[in-house]
Amino acid sequence: MAQIIVTINGRSFRMACDDGEEERLTALARRFDSAIDSLRGSFGEIGDLRLTVMAGIMVTDELVERERRLAALQDEVDSLREARRVALDSSARNDAELAGKIVNAAERIEALADGLARSLRPADA
Repeated sequence: MAQIIVTINGRSFRMACDDGEEERLTALARRFDSAIDSLRGSFGEIGDLRLTVMAGIMVTDELVERERRLAALQDEVDSLREARRVALDSSARNDAELAGKIVNAAERIEALADGLARSLRPADA
């Protein structure tokens, strides 16, 4: 297990992570530290703990909003898949119906052709 040191709100923290996850954890810490800096710029020095809590809530709010948007997009994808399935089913039914009509028409044409051929044969044949 790897260990790294990240800096958040001017304080260093030793963190453990899986091997190969060091860069990801460092980037996450930088992003969280950026949220704290943004709040500090908006509210000034209001205390480390309060800034950290506010940044945590802000980041969680962003996560919840993205999860909501992801769920809405997933619902839209599911709806489009269902519409596609219904359209394909309908198309298959239409194709089968059309094929049946073509077979029926072909049988009638053959019967007419046979009748016409019989009527055109000489009587002595």
